[in-house]
Amino acid sequence: MAETLNAQLLAMAHHVRDPARHGPPPGLEARRLAVYRQLFLGNLTSLLAGGFPVIHASLGEGTWQDLVSRFYGEYRCRTPLFTQLAGEFVAWLGDLEDAALPAWLAELAHYEWVESELLLSDATECAHDPRGDLLDGVPLLSRLAWPLAYAWPVCDLGPGHLPERAPNEPTLLLARRGTDLKVHFSRLAPLAHALLVSLQDSRRSGREHIGELADAVGVEREVLMPQGLALLESLREQGVVLGTRSG
Repeated sequence: MAETLNAQLLAMAHHVRDPARHGPPPGLEARRLAVYRQLFLGNLTSLLAGGFPVIHASLGEGTWQDLVSRFYGEYRCRTPLFTQLAGEFVAWLGDLEDAALPAWLAELAHYEWVESELLLSDATECAHDPRGDLLDGVPLLSRLAWPLAYAWPVCDLGPGHLPERAPNEPTLLLARRGTDLKVHFSRLAPLAHALLVSLQDSRRSGREHIGELADAVGVEREVLMPQGLALLESLREQGVVLGTRSG
């Protein structure tokens, strides 16, 4: 009995997700199941449209509907939480290979997702000394501050600006949730972005971070050290760097 019910439910789910590939289970009319599909797909479409308004407007209603229907039919989400569906959509787009879709689609989706992810984040900060020595101590990057790099100018894309080719220079951004509980985006210079990525990736003293950046760009460490320290201090004033790690 349980196995039969499970098989029926799976057949129904497959049909509702992708009726073109899966017929209805025996004894159920496709016409009635279409109502379920419209409800489920309609809810998902509305939810994703709210999380990705620029993509929704840029693709146009027809292409957007086709994209969401394809996601609904093909992808197997790993979460039951509605708040995490946007992340699943981004993951699916990142792996999707379709020359008919815009080349900027996956990056724009990630950019739009970042805002909601930071807004809803419940991340807690590690123990730190807000007045610690940023050169000899280990600078701590806030968990609510993310350095980002895109090939496409994601912050400028929209229905009125959809370039066919990516520019020569990448778009480097910092996304952070401020004390006002809003997510702010700002552009980064290459040095600032490289330093933030370095802070994010490894636990080393500020002196070591700056020294390795100097080596990477072919500059004497002593030459870059004052500029790097000034940048760290500025980031601390903005709340992006919290201070130095404790313990």
